[in-house]
Amino acid sequence: MKVAIDSDKCMGHGMCYALAPDVYTDDEHGYGHVIGDGTVRDDQAEAARHAAANCPESAVAVDV
Repeated sequence: MKVAIDSDKCMGHGMCYALAPDVYTDDEHGYGHVIGDGTVRDDQAEAARHAAANCPESAVAVDV
């Protein structure tokens, strides 16, 4: 599974990195970014999907 964040949609609410800190992180301005190339380990998949579902802007894509 892979994830991505659309930087044009992200408003920096931080839900992604608050809910799945092993998958997502923030930049110096508080906007979300995926860690590494966006590949998600099996044990992180549930948290990654939960974080994506809770993004207010739907900026997080799963299975890209």
